[in-house]
Amino acid sequence: MKKPNYYSQMGGLPAQDNLMTGRAVFTNSYAVIPKGVMADIVTSFLPHWNKARFWILARPLSGFAETFSQYITEVEPSGGSDNPEQDLTAQSVLFIVEGKLQLIIDGKSHIMSEGGYAYIPAGSKWSVLNKTKNSCKFHWIRKSYETVEGIKPPKAFVTNEKDIKPSVMPQTEGKWSTTRFVNSNDMSHDMHVNIVNFEPGGVIPFEETHVMEHGLYVLEGKAVYKLNQDWVEVEAGDFMWLRAFCPQACYAGGQSKFRYLLYKDVNRAPKLML
Repeated sequence: MKKPNYYSQMGGLPAQDNLMTGRAVFTNSYAVIPKGVMADIVTSFLPHWNKARFWILARPLSGFAETFSQYITEVEPSGGSDNPEQDLTAQSVLFIVEGKLQLIIDGKSHIMSEGGYAYIPAGSKWSVLNKTKNSCKFHWIRKSYETVEGIKPPKAFVTNEKDIKPSVMPQTEGKWSTTRFVNSNDMSHDMHVNIVNFEPGGVIPFEETHVMEHGLYVLEGKAVYKLNQDWVEVEAGDFMWLRAFCPQACYAGGQSKFRYLLYKDVNRAPKLML
């Protein structure tokens, strides 16, 4: 099996002679944050983190996408946090795209490398530390957990993409598949963070229009994506942010696979009052 590619070359600053016009767009139904926007000067710093910075790609916005936040986190050698999460309602997913990271959840230690995936339940005591000589970059996705009477919350787990066989979508001859880290029928989970895979020429052959909000970070390849009424070109390093019911479809282009990390809220009845 060919080693997966995970785009991780954010940072730096465009040259003064660059054109300022790019592909960034924010509409009332979707946003595209291209890789060229993720420069040094748009990073954030968070309490209780050491030698770490964050590209905050999504956060709840009233009238837009309201269920999640998503960061790209860069941790330098000997950096990390003993208290990364102050919100006791927040569950997290970490996905490693560069380097290695020590993750401790409720006293249990895990060494994560590229392709590593961790689910951290709300209320967990956890910490992260980069014990290597190189920087580590990972996606951190957060959502407030919605409890349901009679259903126990999910437990923590750590795995790696290479250990999971993708599920092929029906009638696609393998051109479209999804690497699922959580069983779709498990009602304890109220969010999924998966990897969607397209072979060159693969398509989403209809305009998906659904209640789930999305964050899509392109890990590899390029495509033309239909968002609402617009066709936009996206490539590795770009982020797409979709509110509920935004129509979406795509054509995978180029000579390599097109793959993205996908967030969606699932398995809960919509709230009737906000």
